[in-house]
Amino acid sequence: MKTSFIFGGTGFIGIFFAKFLLEHGYDKVFLVDINSIDENKNLFRKNLINSDPRVFYIKKDIRLPLNIEVNFPVELIANFAAIHREPGHQNMEYFETNILGAENICTFAEKVSCSNMIFTSSISPYGISEITKDENTLPNPATPYGSSKLVAEKIHEIWQAKESRNRRLLIVRPGVVFGPSESGNVSRLIKAVIHYYFFYMGNQDTRKAGIYIKELCNAIWWVFSSQLTSGEKVTLCNMTMNPGPSIKEYVDTACKVAGMKRYIPSVPYKILFVLACSINFFTKPFGVKHP
Repeated sequence: MKTSFIFGGTGFIGIFFAKFLLEHGYDKVFLVDINSIDENKNLFRKNLINSDPRVFYIKKDIRLPLNIEVNFPVELIANFAAIHREPGHQNMEYFETNILGAENICTFAEKVSCSNMIFTSSISPYGISEITKDENTLPNPATPYGSSKLVAEKIHEIWQAKESRNRRLLIVRPGVVFGPSESGNVSRLIKAVIHYYFFYMGNQDTRKAGIYIKELCNAIWWVFSSQLTSGEKVTLCNMTMNPGPSIKEYVDTACKVAGMKRYIPSVPYKILFVLACSINFFTKPFGVKHP
């Protein structure tokens, strides 16, 4: 019987990867998350696996020791848990969740004698740049999120090195992941275009690294499976479309699919910043949320 634990399991990537595993020979998948499936307001994501009897939910906070009793072999552990939205959290929150979470999940992997681990990092450790990056590029994180993810990578590498002959680790650095029920960067971009509050800032040609969620699951599994045949024990790989589409290509495609025609002007950053601050000044006292 093949069993997997997915930490951050009720999140966007976790739900899709759980479904992927169940379609590729796994008998049971345990979703470990601080938020339950039923608490998830996204009906599409909830309905994707909610009726599958092979899925089990365990409520845990990865910032705390993971006292989970397991009396069966664990084939695979996937760590997708993270504080990631930028901006949106205090600096300390990124380090607290992403670093302590990595330590506690690696300790759990040792406890249950699991020798296979997948960790989703991010392209954020590379920092912000227009230069093409590959896996040999020296990381230069510019944000607490990117810094915490880089440290978490090292924690997983230490876990693997403790039993380097037996343990297999895949570290994935995806671009922005999008797809059904994502509610992240690409979804917000589409909403902004549809509702007329998206503007360029002279950045039409800026390329945005990204990957579709189902393609990400397939790519993870392809690399992970290839480790078995190659004998490679530690693999680090970027995962994005190549080349990454430009902002304008994202916008044009959204308009085409939605059957819309939009003229989107380019407005200087300083003007947009003043407008955004002005709107926030008038709406914040009334508790009005705006995008």
